[in-house]
Amino acid sequence: MKTQQWWQDRGALGRVVCDLLAGEFARLRPGGSPPDGSDPWLETFPLGQDGLGADSLDLLQLAAALNEALHLHRSGIEDYLLVRKTIGDWLDICQAALARFDGALSFRTSGSTGEAKRCEHALAALEEEAGALAAILSDGPEALRRIVSLVPAHHIYGFLFTVLLPGRLGVPVVSGRGASPGGLAARLLPGDLVVAHPDWWGALLRSGAALPAGVSGTSSTAPCPPATARGVRGIGLARLVEVFGSSETAGLGWRESPDAPFRPFAWWRFGEDGQVSRRLADGTLQTATLQDRLVHSTEGFRPAGRLDTVVQVGGVNVSLAAVQAHLSSHPDVEAAAVRPMRPEEGTRLKAFIVPAAGAPVRDELCRRLTKWIEATLPAPQRPRALRIGPALPVNAMGKPCDWLLTAEVAIEIATATDR
Repeated sequence: MKTQQWWQDRGALGRVVCDLLAGEFARLRPGGSPPDGSDPWLETFPLGQDGLGADSLDLLQLAAALNEALHLHRSGIEDYLLVRKTIGDWLDICQAALARFDGALSFRTSGSTGEAKRCEHALAALEEEAGALAAILSDGPEALRRIVSLVPAHHIYGFLFTVLLPGRLGVPVVSGRGASPGGLAARLLPGDLVVAHPDWWGALLRSGAALPAGVSGTSSTAPCPPATARGVRGIGLARLVEVFGSSETAGLGWRESPDAPFRPFAWWRFGEDGQVSRRLADGTLQTATLQDRLVHSTEGFRPAGRLDTVVQVGGVNVSLAAVQAHLSSHPDVEAAAVRPMRPEEGTRLKAFIVPAAGAPVRDELCRRLTKWIEATLPAPQRPRALRIGPALPVNAMGKPCDWLLTAEVAIEIATATDR
């Protein structure tokens, strides 16, 4: 049941704006501390030095990011963002602007592949998907009473599930971020829908916590490992609905069983060349190029790997090539390789470093690189273990290969500073 525009819900708008500003500020200050303030931020929370900590150049970038996401430029009042300096002021400006135009939104890819890409979506198309998701999630054994969000609202998955979907279902949204998976599990109630990603579900499973009856969940950003999807059902999850999609497309399909293919949403048409398209209600044709290989059958499709070097770390897309290029740009590094850790090693990235001529000895080099990595890369892109050697590892055929992490050859980077 949809009774108002999404931005008329001050709480929903606040989550989108605050998550976007927090994410953009972290991008501008990758080695900085998170801002002091409540979660969610109070409307009196200042954006300047006495609150978020943004200077005049930061404010310019924050305003540009918000303008891009919500298309505030169509109203002609976006300049007020640089004059008024509290969260409440910016929410007022957003609501005034969206009252004049709210026909489209833009979402950014993670930027981990190099340059972040702007992906524009018609609001009508997102609303159509939210309606389909509401029907799917309402068709369960337990009536939905709350949405518990573990994802940021300014990403397309978070916007669909924690902004548009609650408006359709008429249920409140509560944040589960900041709580451990086991601690959150103890506070869940029958009728809760937990909106999370595969890494969070895996962490919940490893915590050993059990779920109360009547709790369901969703997972997106990447296919959930079958063992994880089965495991969370074993600790009491009533159902887990996986949605597969991207910033470019929004949702492409969904499934409940990890053994089943994804069922495409009815509006998509899949081309032979990795293109997908849909016809919007106004006749506009939306097209996108897939970043994943899909294997189709009469029942649906199955993802068969990325077409690029992107992997998932903590629910975030990370380009191995981009991180590798960043490490290689350090003056003490001659060459670098980056890979995901093996399952027995962890769930983060690891890097192999070939020192440049004149680089310090190994321990000092690792300390120097660790400090630089912490200051210049967001948490999902930071390698958690470095190995130093005279040449990048190759196999007997001379091709790049994986390497093992052992206590003798790996310098572990402390994770206590992760944000």
